[in-house]
Parts: sequence; C-alpha cells; structure tokens
Amino acid sequence: VAHALNNAREALERKLAESASQEKLLRGLADSLDLPAPPQRIEVYDNSHIQGTHPVGAMIVAGPDGFQKAQYRKFNIRDTDMTPGDDYAMMREVLTRRFRRLLRDSKGDNPPQRPDLVIIDGGAGQLNVARDILAELGLAEIALLAVSKGPDRDAGRERFHLPGKPAFSLEPRHPVLYFLQRLRDEAHRFAIGSHRTRRKGAVATSPLDAIDGIGPKRKRALLNHFGSAKDVSRAGLTDLKAVPGISAAAAQRIYDHFNAPD
Repeated sequence: VAHALNNAREALERKLAESASQEKLLRGLADSLDLPAPPQRIEVYDNSHIQGTHPVGAMIVAGPDGFQKAQYRKFNIRDTDMTPGDDYAMMREVLTRRFRRLLRDSKGDNPPQRPDLVIIDGGAGQLNVARDILAELGLAEIALLAVSKGPDRDAGRERFHLPGKPAFSLEPRHPVLYFLQRLRDEAHRFAIGSHRTRRKGAVATSPLDAIDGIGPKRKRALLNHFGSAKDVSRAGLTDLKAVPGISAAAAQRIYDHFNAPD
C-alpha cells in the first residue's frame, strides 16, 4: 500500500511540474505575441496532399494540459473545382467549415470553448486568408499567427507573421520557439497521418475495382501515376499504356470501361 501511495504521489508531482512548465510556456507565448493573457485553447491548422490528390486539412488543439488529442479534427477537402494543390483554397475551406460549425454549436445550451489563438502553417498569404474568414464570420477577436519556414527551410529559423505587423523571428533556443515548433510539428504529423488514411481508403474502394484484371498492384500503379480514379477515367489510351505495369491489353480494358457508350 505504501509503495502504491508513493507511486501515486510521484505521479501527481510530475503532473504538477508539467502543468507549471506548460503554464510558463503559455505566459511566454503571450508575451512574445503581445496577447492579453496566456491562451487557454490553441488551435493549429495544416494541410496535406500529394500533388493535390486526396487533400486533407488537420486541426490540433493544445492548452494548459498539453495536447488535447480527443479534440483533434480532420477535414477531407470537398471542393472538387479547386485547383489541385491550392493551399490557400484548402485553408479557406477548412477554416470556413470549422468556424461556421463553432458558431452553430455556440447557439446551444453548452457552447464549446473558443480558441484564444489560431496558428496557421504558412506565411503572410495563409495568414490573410485566415484573417478574412474570421472577419467575415464576426470572429476577428481571435488572435492569429502564421509560421513559415525560414531560409533553407531550417528548423530554428522560422518566420512568424501577425496581422498588421512585420514578420519576425525568435532567438535560437528560445523556449517559445521550441514550443511553437512542437505545435507545428504535431499538426504536420496529424495532417500527414490523416492524408495517408484517406489515400489508403481511396485505394481500398475505387471504381477501378470494377475492371477485370485490375488488381491491387495495378490499381496502385494507376493511382500513383494519375493521382485519382477520376483522372484515370479521363485518360487517353496512349497515357494508360505509359503507366508502368499496365499492358496494352489492360490499358484497352480500362479505356473501354470508362468510355463505353451509355
């Protein structure tokens, strides 16, 4: 019993120490960004795609208790008219969906906590997109920060962007710099993982499954080459024959499948 009590006490002491350290970081963040108070809810956004295919937006949440993984959200990009790889358009869709939902939910009896700080992976362009959306939705009071990679994309040389202010950097080894890097890296990790999940789902269930002789290996080759089943369906016979692992006969079957008369 004494051993169990000692373990519990040590665990509590570690938790209190971690909490105190997190509070100190949040106070430092507030000082660095000139916020009125240490943020209690930080939302960080990032996008992930490969050449514009299977695009996914991701939101992570952090606060005094560290990362709040139960509140992470992913957003499968729905706009099919978007130019592939348009990061501004993806960010616009993600933030619009997120904050319209927040406003709807805020009308209920148990309104959700609003973020004190929104962090965007990107530069001044992404920051302007976020600022415009929050202003349109009447949420301009939410603080914004964009984090862009520095020269040569070196960690530690990030540039930070605040609305209406010149971009700035933090001193190397500054605790707030490390904290912001952790937030950005966690958002990046979650975005990449969400993108992989979506991509695997697209490979697992695809219109290509209905074509005789197109198994998992050929399906992967087609999706890797064209990016999506929709682009495969639009491909010409010559383009299909150029895919590694796709024979002339297989290319003909694929072409005929998608171009058969109604």
